[in-house]
This record gives sequence, structure tokens and C-alpha cells, in this order.
Amino acid sequence: MAKEGQTTGSLDALAGAVRRAGGPPPVHLWNPPFCGDLDMRIAADGTWFYLKTPIGRPALVQLFASVLKREGDRYFLVTPVEKCGIVVDDVPFVAVELRVEARGPGQTLHFRTNVDDWVACGADHALRFTPEEGTGGLRPYLHVRSNLWARVKRALFFDLVELGEECDVDGVPMFGVVSGGAFFAMAKADEIKDLT
Repeated sequence: MAKEGQTTGSLDALAGAVRRAGGPPPVHLWNPPFCGDLDMRIAADGTWFYLKTPIGRPALVQLFASVLKREGDRYFLVTPVEKCGIVVDDVPFVAVELRVEARGPGQTLHFRTNVDDWVACGADHALRFTPEEGTGGLRPYLHVRSNLWARVKRALFFDLVELGEECDVDGVPMFGVVSGGAFFAMAKADEIKDLT
């Protein structure tokens, strides 16, 4: 990977370093030395930029996404020997498609991300709903892996509301959605009308 200040590096050189890692990368096991920051950014809509230009090759974005790691509030692309910082505006992924398996109490919600990963929502891949500044609404997120999250597209949020139900949580009626045997609360049941 290119070090900070290098301008001759190309996306192909970066991709070559990532490919040499081979297979589904165990990035959670890699702790290489920090090599500087790249001029790479993931916008809130999931678009990846390199040198302020959108990366137009989906396969390349998928490759970089496979070696993305979060440490604290920072994001890095890592190989077994290098770690380079990148900027993420919100979260690195966007959930763009929803498939519902076995509707009802035993249902599982499967989400496809913008990098074509399918994630089955459940205890290990939770949904969380955070207040949206300025609107009073909610912004849904899905845990993808190792402290990496996807923002759930607004259209899919409305699908989640349609699938929602009331459930008593610690004596409080909550509105939320069930997936993979877990209940994910969106808001108090009497407040949900104001949030959508």
C-alpha cells in the first residue's frame, strides 16, 4: 500500500498488495505497523473515493472492503504487513437489499450490502436505531462484522417498520423487529408514529 505523501501509487498497486493476502482475509488477526494515511474516503452513501475520484470498479471496492478494519474511531486497510488509514464519513457499508425468510416469529432478515455481502441479522449481526439529527426520525444500522456497520437504506427502513411488532422489554412496550430469534427495538411503541 502507498505511504502518506506518495503520489505515484495507483489503485492497481494497492489492489495487488491486498490480493497477495489471499482468501477471505482474517483482518481481525492482523496487527501490522501503521504506514500512513491514504487519500481514500468512503462517503455516507457508500461511494469509495481514491484521490478524490470515485472508484468505478465494483470488484476493486469489494477487494478493499474485505481488508477494512476499525480500531477505535479510525478505519484502516490492512494486509499482514501494512496498515493504512482511510476516512469514513459515517459507516463503511450500506444495506441495499432485504430478503425475509420465514415471516413471523421465526423470521430471519437477510441484508445485502453495497459490496455484495449477505448478512443474516440476529444476535451476532444486530440492528441498531439511532436518532437522526434535525428530523426526530431514526437511522437504522446493521452490524456486518468486527465493529463494521452498514447504514440501512431509507426504503428498507420502511420495510422494517412494516415487519415491526410490539414487544414488552423490561416492562416497557417497545416497537421493533424480530430476526434470527432476537428482538431489535426501534422506539417505545407509543412514539413510533412520530419517527417514520
